[in-house]
Amino acid sequence: MSSMQEDIQCAGSDTRPPMLDRTDFESWQQRIRLYCLGKDNGENIMKSINEGPFHMGTVSDVIAGGTEGAVQQGPVRARVLNDLSAEEKERYKADIRATNILLQGIPKDIYSLINHYTDAKDIWENVKMILEGSELTKDDRESQLYDEFEHFCQNKGETIQGYYVRFTKLINDMRNIKMTMPRMQLNSKFVNNMLPEWSRFITEVKLNRGLKESNFDQLYAYLKQHEVHANENRTMMEMFLQPTNDPLALVSNASVQQYPTQSSKSPQSSNEPSPADNFQLDSGSSSTKNLIESLSNSLALLTQSYKSHLPQTNNQLRTSSNARNKAMVQDGRVVVQDVRGRYNANNQGKHFKKQCKRNGVAEM
Repeated sequence: MSSMQEDIQCAGSDTRPPMLDRTDFESWQQRIRLYCLGKDNGENIMKSINEGPFHMGTVSDVIAGGTEGAVQQGPVRARVLNDLSAEEKERYKADIRATNILLQGIPKDIYSLINHYTDAKDIWENVKMILEGSELTKDDRESQLYDEFEHFCQNKGETIQGYYVRFTKLINDMRNIKMTMPRMQLNSKFVNNMLPEWSRFITEVKLNRGLKESNFDQLYAYLKQHEVHANENRTMMEMFLQPTNDPLALVSNASVQQYPTQSSKSPQSSNEPSPADNFQLDSGSSSTKNLIESLSNSLALLTQSYKSHLPQTNNQLRTSSNARNKAMVQDGRVVVQDVRGRYNANNQGKHFKKQCKRNGVAEM
Protein backbone atom coordinates (compact mmCIF):
# COMPACT_ATOMS: atom_id res chain seq x y z
CA MET A 1 0.00 0.00 0.00
CA SER A 2 2.84 2.41 0.83
CA SER A 3 4.34 1.84 -2.60
CA MET A 4 1.04 2.76 -4.27
CA GLN A 5 0.77 5.92 -2.19
CA GLU A 6 4.26 6.95 -3.18
CA ASP A 7 3.39 6.40 -6.85
CA ILE A 8 0.26 8.54 -6.46
CA GLN A 9 2.25 11.33 -4.84
CA CYS A 10 4.90 11.20 -7.55
CA ALA A 11 2.26 11.30 -10.29
CA GLY A 12 0.33 14.21 -8.75
CA SER A 13 -3.18 15.27 -9.73
CA ASP A 14 -5.04 18.19 -11.23
CA THR A 15 -5.18 19.91 -7.84
CA ARG A 16 -1.74 18.94 -6.53
CA PRO A 17 1.63 18.98 -8.32
CA PRO A 18 3.74 15.81 -8.49
CA MET A 19 5.92 15.20 -5.43
CA LEU A 20 9.67 15.18 -5.90
CA ASP A 21 11.39 11.77 -5.75
CA ARG A 22 14.98 12.27 -4.53
CA THR A 23 16.23 9.31 -6.56
CA ASP A 24 14.61 10.39 -9.83
CA PHE A 25 14.95 14.12 -10.29
CA GLU A 26 14.83 13.92 -14.09
CA SER A 27 11.37 12.37 -14.09
CA TRP A 28 10.05 14.94 -11.60
CA GLN A 29 11.52 17.72 -13.72
CA GLN A 30 9.55 16.56 -16.74
CA ARG A 31 6.35 16.05 -14.78
CA ILE A 32 6.45 19.45 -13.11
CA ARG A 33 6.96 21.19 -16.46
CA LEU A 34 3.99 19.41 -17.99
CA TYR A 35 1.93 20.21 -14.89
CA CYS A 36 2.74 23.93 -15.22
CA LEU A 37 1.98 24.02 -18.94
CA GLY A 38 -1.37 22.33 -18.29
CA LYS A 39 -2.54 25.14 -16.04
CA ASP A 40 -4.15 28.39 -17.06
CA ASN A 41 -1.51 30.95 -17.93
CA GLY A 42 0.98 28.03 -18.18
CA GLU A 43 3.36 29.80 -20.55
CA ASN A 44 3.86 32.68 -18.15
CA ILE A 45 4.38 30.21 -15.29
CA MET A 46 7.21 28.57 -17.21
CA LYS A 47 8.66 32.01 -17.97
CA SER A 48 8.78 32.67 -14.24
CA ILE A 49 10.70 29.42 -13.70
CA ASN A 50 13.10 29.81 -16.62
CA GLU A 51 13.57 33.60 -16.82
CA GLY A 52 12.82 34.80 -13.33
CA PRO A 53 10.11 37.05 -11.86
CA PHE A 54 8.45 39.95 -13.62
CA HIS A 55 9.92 43.33 -12.71
CA MET A 56 7.36 46.13 -12.44
CA GLY A 57 9.86 48.93 -12.85
CA THR A 58 9.20 52.56 -12.09
CA VAL A 59 6.93 55.28 -13.35
CA SER A 60 6.55 58.99 -12.92
CA ASP A 61 3.13 60.59 -12.69
CA VAL A 62 2.17 63.37 -15.09
CA ILE A 63 1.49 66.74 -13.47
CA ALA A 64 -0.79 68.90 -15.57
CA GLY A 65 -0.79 72.63 -15.57
CA GLY A 66 2.20 74.59 -16.50
CA THR A 67 2.85 78.23 -17.25
CA GLU A 68 2.79 77.59 -20.95
CA GLY A 69 0.58 74.43 -20.88
CA ALA A 70 3.55 72.04 -20.98
CA VAL A 71 3.24 68.59 -19.38
CA GLN A 72 5.33 68.19 -16.29
CA GLN A 73 6.58 64.87 -14.88
CA GLY A 74 6.24 64.16 -11.22
CA PRO A 75 8.71 62.30 -9.05
CA VAL A 76 9.72 58.77 -10.03
CA ARG A 77 8.07 56.00 -8.02
CA ALA A 78 7.77 52.24 -8.14
CA ARG A 79 4.93 50.83 -10.10
CA VAL A 80 2.09 49.11 -8.30
CA LEU A 81 -0.47 46.57 -9.45
CA ASN A 82 -2.90 49.23 -10.59
CA ASP A 83 -0.24 50.60 -12.92
CA LEU A 84 0.07 47.31 -14.83
CA SER A 85 -1.68 46.41 -18.04
CA ALA A 86 -3.83 43.29 -18.32
CA GLU A 87 -0.98 41.31 -19.89
CA GLU A 88 1.48 42.46 -17.26
CA LYS A 89 -0.92 41.50 -14.49
CA GLU A 90 -1.10 37.95 -15.87
CA ARG A 91 2.68 37.80 -15.87
CA TYR A 92 2.83 39.05 -12.30
CA LYS A 93 0.26 36.48 -11.11
CA ALA A 94 2.21 33.71 -12.87
CA ASP A 95 5.21 34.41 -10.60
CA ILE A 96 3.18 33.69 -7.50
CA ARG A 97 1.61 30.59 -9.06
CA ALA A 98 5.00 29.17 -10.11
CA THR A 99 6.46 29.60 -6.63
CA ASN A 100 3.49 27.83 -5.03
CA ILE A 101 3.67 24.90 -7.48
CA LEU A 102 7.36 24.29 -6.81
CA LEU A 103 7.08 24.56 -3.04
CA GLN A 104 4.11 22.17 -2.94
CA GLY A 105 6.06 19.55 -4.91
CA ILE A 106 9.17 19.56 -2.69
CA PRO A 107 9.61 17.26 0.35
CA LYS A 108 9.98 18.79 3.80
CA ASP A 109 13.70 18.11 4.21
CA ILE A 110 14.54 19.83 0.92
CA TYR A 111 12.07 22.65 1.57
CA SER A 112 13.93 23.49 4.78
CA LEU A 113 17.04 24.17 2.68
CA ILE A 114 15.48 26.59 0.19
CA ASN A 115 12.56 28.16 2.09
CA HIS A 116 14.30 31.55 2.17
CA TYR A 117 13.96 31.89 -1.60
CA THR A 118 10.87 33.64 -2.93
CA ASP A 119 11.44 33.52 -6.69
CA ALA A 120 10.49 30.43 -8.67
CA LYS A 121 13.74 30.54 -10.66
CA ASP A 122 15.92 30.58 -7.51
CA ILE A 123 13.95 27.70 -6.02
CA TRP A 124 14.25 25.68 -9.22
CA GLU A 125 18.01 26.19 -9.63
CA ASN A 126 18.82 25.38 -6.00
CA VAL A 127 16.71 22.21 -5.98
CA LYS A 128 18.43 21.19 -9.20
CA MET A 129 21.84 21.84 -7.65
CA ILE A 130 21.00 19.82 -4.53
CA LEU A 131 19.74 16.75 -6.39
CA GLU A 132 21.54 16.87 -9.73
CA GLY A 133 24.81 18.43 -8.62
CA SER A 134 27.29 20.58 -10.48
CA GLU A 135 28.82 19.94 -13.90
CA LEU A 136 31.47 17.76 -12.28
CA THR A 137 28.76 15.66 -10.66
CA LYS A 138 27.07 15.30 -14.05
CA ASP A 139 30.31 14.00 -15.56
CA ASP A 140 30.58 11.46 -12.77
CA ARG A 141 27.00 10.39 -13.37
CA GLU A 142 27.63 9.99 -17.09
CA SER A 143 30.75 7.91 -16.41
CA GLN A 144 28.79 5.77 -13.98
CA LEU A 145 26.06 5.10 -16.54
CA TYR A 146 28.61 4.22 -19.22
CA ASP A 147 30.22 1.74 -16.85
CA GLU A 148 26.84 0.25 -15.94
CA PHE A 149 25.97 -0.10 -19.62
CA GLU A 150 29.31 -1.78 -20.35
CA HIS A 151 28.80 -4.46 -17.67
CA PHE A 152 25.06 -4.91 -18.14
CA CYS A 153 23.94 -8.55 -18.51
CA GLN A 154 21.07 -10.85 -17.62
CA ASN A 155 21.31 -12.32 -14.13
CA LYS A 156 21.00 -16.05 -13.52
CA GLY A 157 17.37 -17.02 -12.99
CA GLU A 158 16.10 -13.62 -14.14
CA THR A 159 13.07 -13.58 -16.43
CA ILE A 160 13.23 -11.82 -19.75
CA GLN A 161 10.67 -9.29 -18.49
CA GLY A 162 12.85 -8.32 -15.54
CA TYR A 163 15.86 -8.11 -17.84
CA TYR A 164 13.95 -5.85 -20.25
CA VAL A 165 12.71 -3.55 -17.45
CA ARG A 166 16.25 -3.07 -16.08
CA PHE A 167 17.62 -2.36 -19.54
CA THR A 168 14.86 0.14 -20.30
CA LYS A 169 15.46 1.95 -17.01
CA LEU A 170 19.18 2.22 -17.78
CA ILE A 171 18.60 3.61 -21.27
CA ASN A 172 16.03 6.08 -19.93
CA ASP A 173 18.51 7.37 -17.32
CA MET A 174 21.10 7.84 -20.06
CA ARG A 175 18.69 9.77 -22.25
CA ASN A 176 17.70 12.04 -19.36
CA ILE A 177 21.23 13.43 -19.20
CA LYS A 178 21.45 13.73 -22.99
CA MET A 179 23.48 10.56 -23.59
CA THR A 180 22.75 9.05 -27.00
CA MET A 181 23.77 5.76 -28.60
CA PRO A 182 23.10 4.24 -32.04
CA ARG A 183 20.20 1.80 -32.35
CA MET A 184 22.53 -0.95 -33.56
CA GLN A 185 24.64 -0.65 -30.41
CA LEU A 186 21.59 -0.79 -28.11
CA ASN A 187 20.11 -3.82 -29.88
CA SER A 188 23.43 -5.68 -29.87
CA LYS A 189 23.88 -5.01 -26.18
CA PHE A 190 20.37 -6.26 -25.41
CA VAL A 191 20.60 -9.60 -27.25
CA ASN A 192 24.29 -10.44 -26.74
CA ASN A 193 24.16 -10.34 -22.95
CA MET A 194 21.31 -12.76 -22.38
CA LEU A 195 21.70 -16.18 -20.75
CA PRO A 196 22.90 -19.20 -22.82
CA GLU A 197 19.44 -20.79 -23.05
CA TRP A 198 18.41 -17.92 -25.37
CA SER A 199 21.26 -18.42 -27.86
CA ARG A 200 19.20 -20.31 -30.45
CA PHE A 201 16.44 -17.69 -30.50
CA ILE A 202 18.93 -14.82 -30.60
CA THR A 203 20.49 -16.37 -33.71
CA GLU A 204 17.04 -16.48 -35.33
CA VAL A 205 16.54 -12.81 -34.49
CA LYS A 206 19.83 -11.81 -36.07
CA LEU A 207 19.18 -13.83 -39.23
CA ASN A 208 15.50 -13.03 -39.78
CA ARG A 209 14.74 -9.69 -38.19
CA GLY A 210 18.12 -7.97 -38.10
CA LEU A 211 19.40 -5.45 -35.58
CA LYS A 212 19.46 -2.29 -37.70
CA GLU A 213 15.78 -1.71 -38.36
CA SER A 214 14.20 -3.04 -35.15
CA ASN A 215 14.51 -1.53 -31.69
CA PHE A 216 15.04 -3.45 -28.46
CA ASP A 217 11.33 -3.13 -27.56
CA GLN A 218 10.41 -5.12 -30.67
CA LEU A 219 13.17 -7.64 -30.00
CA TYR A 220 11.82 -8.17 -26.49
CA ALA A 221 8.29 -8.74 -27.80
CA TYR A 222 9.59 -11.40 -30.22
CA LEU A 223 11.80 -13.20 -27.68
CA LYS A 224 9.06 -13.15 -25.04
CA GLN A 225 7.07 -15.62 -27.18
CA HIS A 226 9.83 -18.24 -26.81
CA GLU A 227 10.30 -17.98 -23.04
CA VAL A 228 8.78 -21.44 -22.42
CA HIS A 229 11.24 -23.12 -24.79
CA ALA A 230 14.14 -21.17 -23.28
CA ASN A 231 13.15 -22.45 -19.83
CA GLU A 232 13.20 -26.02 -21.18
CA ASN A 233 16.72 -25.45 -22.52
CA ARG A 234 17.82 -24.15 -19.13
CA THR A 235 16.38 -27.22 -17.39
CA MET A 236 18.27 -29.54 -19.72
CA MET A 237 21.55 -27.66 -19.23
CA GLU A 238 21.16 -27.67 -15.45
CA MET A 239 20.60 -31.44 -15.53
CA PHE A 240 23.83 -31.97 -17.46
CA LEU A 241 25.79 -29.66 -15.19
CA GLN A 242 24.71 -31.35 -11.96
CA PRO A 243 27.69 -33.16 -10.30
CA THR A 244 27.38 -36.95 -9.95
CA ASN A 245 29.63 -39.75 -8.67
CA ASP A 246 28.58 -42.13 -11.44
CA PRO A 247 28.25 -40.34 -14.80
CA LEU A 248 27.08 -43.56 -16.53
CA ALA A 249 24.24 -44.17 -14.09
CA LEU A 250 21.78 -42.26 -16.25
CA VAL A 251 22.73 -44.25 -19.36
CA SER A 252 22.56 -47.58 -17.49
CA ASN A 253 19.17 -46.86 -15.94
CA ALA A 254 17.80 -45.65 -19.25
CA SER A 255 18.97 -48.85 -20.98
CA VAL A 256 17.28 -51.11 -18.41
CA GLN A 257 14.02 -49.17 -18.56
CA GLN A 258 13.94 -48.93 -22.33
CA TYR A 259 15.01 -52.52 -23.11
CA PRO A 260 13.92 -54.86 -20.27
CA THR A 261 14.82 -58.57 -20.42
CA GLN A 262 12.36 -61.21 -21.53
CA SER A 263 12.10 -62.65 -18.01
CA SER A 264 11.04 -59.30 -16.58
CA LYS A 265 8.19 -58.86 -19.03
CA SER A 266 4.76 -59.95 -17.95
CA PRO A 267 2.39 -61.70 -20.36
CA GLN A 268 -0.10 -58.86 -20.13
CA SER A 269 2.41 -56.12 -20.97
CA SER A 270 2.20 -56.84 -24.72
CA ASN A 271 -1.54 -56.30 -24.91
CA GLU A 272 -2.72 -53.89 -22.21
CA PRO A 273 -0.78 -51.21 -20.35
CA SER A 274 -0.36 -51.71 -16.63
CA PRO A 275 -1.49 -49.15 -14.03
CA ALA A 276 2.11 -48.12 -13.56
CA ASP A 277 2.34 -47.31 -17.28
CA ASN A 278 -0.81 -45.23 -17.07
CA PHE A 279 0.63 -43.36 -14.11
CA GLN A 280 3.80 -42.66 -16.03
CA LEU A 281 1.79 -41.34 -18.98
CA ASP A 282 -0.19 -39.05 -16.71
CA SER A 283 2.84 -37.78 -14.83
CA GLY A 284 4.75 -37.20 -18.11
CA SER A 285 2.35 -34.52 -19.27
CA SER A 286 4.58 -31.74 -18.06
CA SER A 287 7.19 -30.37 -20.41
CA THR A 288 10.09 -31.04 -18.04
CA LYS A 289 9.33 -34.74 -17.61
CA ASN A 290 8.83 -35.14 -21.34
CA LEU A 291 12.22 -33.60 -21.88
CA ILE A 292 13.90 -35.96 -19.41
CA GLU A 293 12.15 -38.97 -20.93
CA SER A 294 13.22 -37.96 -24.44
CA LEU A 295 16.79 -37.54 -23.25
CA SER A 296 16.78 -40.95 -21.57
CA ASN A 297 15.50 -42.61 -24.75
CA SER A 298 18.17 -40.93 -26.82
CA LEU A 299 20.92 -42.07 -24.48
CA ALA A 300 19.54 -45.59 -24.44
CA LEU A 301 19.49 -45.75 -28.24
CA LEU A 302 23.04 -44.45 -28.30
CA THR A 303 24.14 -47.18 -25.91
CA GLN A 304 22.49 -49.91 -27.96
CA SER A 305 24.03 -48.52 -31.13
CA TYR A 306 27.52 -48.74 -29.65
CA LYS A 307 26.88 -52.27 -28.42
CA SER A 308 25.79 -53.42 -31.88
CA HIS A 309 28.70 -51.83 -33.79
CA LEU A 310 31.66 -52.49 -31.52
CA PRO A 311 33.43 -55.91 -32.04
CA GLN A 312 32.84 -58.50 -29.37
CA THR A 313 35.66 -59.90 -27.26
CA ASN A 314 36.56 -63.58 -26.77
CA ASN A 315 34.59 -63.72 -23.57
CA GLN A 316 31.47 -62.46 -25.38
CA LEU A 317 31.63 -64.88 -28.32
CA ARG A 318 29.19 -67.75 -28.13
CA THR A 319 31.50 -70.03 -30.15
CA SER A 320 34.50 -69.52 -27.87
CA SER A 321 33.25 -72.14 -25.38
CA ASN A 322 32.42 -74.66 -28.12
CA ALA A 323 35.03 -77.43 -28.43
CA ARG A 324 34.42 -77.70 -32.16
CA ASN A 325 35.21 -74.03 -32.87
CA LYS A 326 38.29 -71.97 -32.15
CA ALA A 327 38.38 -68.14 -31.94
CA MET A 328 41.58 -66.31 -32.81
CA VAL A 329 42.48 -62.62 -33.19
CA GLN A 330 44.21 -61.85 -36.49
CA ASP A 331 45.04 -58.29 -37.60
CA GLY A 332 42.72 -56.83 -35.01
CA ARG A 333 39.77 -59.03 -36.10
CA VAL A 334 38.17 -62.01 -34.40
CA VAL A 335 38.27 -65.15 -36.65
CA VAL A 336 36.36 -68.33 -35.77
CA GLN A 337 37.80 -71.57 -37.26
CA ASP A 338 36.17 -75.00 -37.44
CA VAL A 339 38.46 -77.57 -35.78
CA ARG A 340 36.11 -80.55 -36.05
CA GLY A 341 38.30 -82.20 -38.71
CA ARG A 342 41.41 -82.17 -36.55
CA TYR A 343 39.41 -83.37 -33.60
CA ASN A 344 38.09 -86.40 -35.50
CA ALA A 345 41.54 -87.24 -36.85
CA ASN A 346 43.09 -87.21 -33.40
CA ASN A 347 40.34 -89.42 -32.03
CA GLN A 348 40.72 -91.92 -34.87
CA GLY A 349 44.50 -92.07 -34.29
CA LYS A 350 44.10 -92.76 -30.60
CA HIS A 351 41.46 -95.45 -31.31
CA PHE A 352 43.79 -97.19 -33.81
CA LYS A 353 46.66 -97.30 -31.28
CA LYS A 354 44.43 -98.84 -28.63
CA GLN A 355 43.21 -101.46 -31.11
CA CYS A 356 46.77 -102.41 -32.07
CA LYS A 357 47.81 -102.88 -28.46
CA ARG A 358 44.80 -105.04 -27.84
CA ASN A 359 45.60 -107.28 -30.81
CA GLY A 360 49.31 -107.48 -29.92
CA VAL A 361 50.50 -105.57 -32.94
CA ALA A 362 53.70 -103.62 -32.26
CA GLU A 363 53.89 -99.97 -33.15
CA MET A 364 55.95 -98.97 -36.09
